[in-house]
Amino acid sequence: MIVDPQNVPISQGSNYPDLFKPRVAGRLKQRLGDAVGLSNFGVNQVTLQPGGQSALRHWHTKQDEFIYVLSGELTLITDAGEQILTAGMAVGFPAGEANGHHLVNRSEQVAVYLEVGDRTPDDQGVYPDDDLMAKHGDQGWVFTRKDGSVFED
Repeated sequence: MIVDPQNVPISQGSNYPDLFKPRVAGRLKQRLGDAVGLSNFGVNQVTLQPGGQSALRHWHTKQDEFIYVLSGELTLITDAGEQILTAGMAVGFPAGEANGHHLVNRSEQVAVYLEVGDRTPDDQGVYPDDDLMAKHGDQGWVFTRKDGSVFED
C-alpha cells in the first residue's frame, strides 16, 4: 500500500498520565506504519516543535527502537550525555539495553524524524528520571508509579 504522509492524520498529545503530558505537548505524530497496514513494527513520522521533546527519557525491555532524522536539529539525551543529531543521522536503541534516551528540539526550527519500533508483546518502558513505569499488554500501554500505584488525575 502506498501512502502520502500529507494524507496521514496528525495526532498530538500522549497516553502518559496527565502529570507528564505537558512535557510532550510540542510533538506531532503521523502513524505511517499503521496507515500502510503494518502489524509487526510501527513507523511514525514525528514533527518536534522548537522546545518540544519526543518522550520522557526511557528505555524498553523488549522493544528495539530506531530513529532517522529527516530535517532539523535534535539533541539526543542518553545516559552518556548529549549529542546533536542532524538530517541524515540515525541512532538505534537495542531492546533491554538500560540506556534512558529521548530527543529534545533546542533549536528555533521544526525538526522531523522517523521513529521505528517493534511490537514485541509484554514490553515494559523504564523511566529513570520519573516516578513512572509502563507495561504493554492486550489493552495497550498501562502507566503506573514505580511502586505500582495508579495515578490520580
